Amino acid sequence: MNEAKQNKTPLIDALRQFAAGNPAYFRIPAHRFGKGVDETLAALLGKQVFTADLTEAEGLDDLHAATGVIAEAEALAADLWGSDSCHFLVNGSTGGNEAMLLSVLRPQDKILTARNVHKSVLMGLILTGAVPVWMYPDEVPGWQLDGPVSVDTVERSLDEHPDCKAVMLVSPTYFGICSPVREIAALCHERNIPLLVDEAHGPHLHFMKNAPEDAVSAGADLVVQSLHKTGGSMTQSSLLHVQGPLADRDRIRESLALTMSTSPSYVLMASLDGARHQLAMHGRGLTEQAEKLALYARTALASVPGIEVLDLPCSDPLRLVFSAGKLGISGEELSRRLYETDFVSLELADACQAAAVITWGNTREDVERLVNSVRTAVQELRQKAEPFPKVSAKTTGAALFRETAEAAVSPRTAWYAAAESVPLEKTGGRIAAESVIPYPPGIPVLYPGEKITPEMTEYLMAVRMEKTALHGPSDRSLTCLRVLK
Repeated sequence: MNEAKQNKTPLIDALRQFAAGNPAYFRIPAHRFGKGVDETLAALLGKQVFTADLTEAEGLDDLHAATGVIAEAEALAADLWGSDSCHFLVNGSTGGNEAMLLSVLRPQDKILTARNVHKSVLMGLILTGAVPVWMYPDEVPGWQLDGPVSVDTVERSLDEHPDCKAVMLVSPTYFGICSPVREIAALCHERNIPLLVDEAHGPHLHFMKNAPEDAVSAGADLVVQSLHKTGGSMTQSSLLHVQGPLADRDRIRESLALTMSTSPSYVLMASLDGARHQLAMHGRGLTEQAEKLALYARTALASVPGIEVLDLPCSDPLRLVFSAGKLGISGEELSRRLYETDFVSLELADACQAAAVITWGNTREDVERLVNSVRTAVQELRQKAEPFPKVSAKTTGAALFRETAEAAVSPRTAWYAAAESVPLEKTGGRIAAESVIPYPPGIPVLYPGEKITPEMTEYLMAVRMEKTALHGPSDRSLTCLRVLK
């Protein structure tokens, strides 16, 4: 990292300079530096943010053909994380994951991918026409959670499918569990295939001493990071890192042109520039501060009778995962109680556990409020707790369907095939024409093209009974499901 260069914010400076000129502005967008914005919106956001909500005006560069201040800001991000190059993303990590897949795959190519990847990988598979070869993470003993994908699993899968064109992982997972990326990257490179990593939840790992290694440092070829999730930029702003000889730079740029808006938000890009600057100047100290707070939270929660706290060597120290499952209290019920009673809002909850994200923006007061709320909630909820469900609509782990998912046709083939809607109870043995994705965390439990097994039918009936929030199915009540004719 070039420390002297990192103390710059080229895009932020260019936006400030342009606004300072008080130009007579006849470009898009229409609000004209906030002068034409709705007053109720201005009361919420303030008018200052609109001075940066511009388009490709003089001196502000063009994201899709960057040669000026955007290119300089992207180069600074690459320098900070240690990649060869970096692309700003304004469609979130979803667009980045799609672009990664488009850059390495053609129709009918095989890709070895973890079964617990985000739904954006499904979108990428539909766009590319590629065929997924599933590999399953290890299970976390005592928890209904996917653990890391082991090196042995990758090696065995590649031996069985030597024609795979790439390997894709999600690390960390939504619950903060990391896979051994360095060893997997070395294995991929021995076979001359690229490793793609969805590191949406891990851009901060690069700045931590007591955390799993980040994917760029570990040698992955293409890495997507949601800098907004744990790095301080604005929601929907992300990064795509590129490195090594297996990444086709031209193909990546062409793929990004397919997946990203032609009207990229300068507010989002400026936030990437600012978040990168903050991490470059203060990242070590900020993450250390957050880690101390997370350790305090973990210790305090573990002292609450009946609460278990996840503690694995491969876990992100800033992802706080806890459970009252042994008391018969679901993560979802616990999360709902925390918010309704004490306005404590968690990132994720399922049938088994709940998760909180700790950042340097949190305070000790926040953590004490969380712990006290959990302690009170457990005392109240255990009085009416029911037996813990074995199969639930809120079970997010791919382990629920371990080794039972069977891809009869590719997701793209199923997407375009003739389909019909049939009652859920009659879908056994049929091939799905649509996906079912509990959200959050956005991990598909049924992909288009998969054969619907008895285990899947049982699960989907639980989804329907519990009125789970879903992405994917046309009938969100799951009375019916679309299957291939």
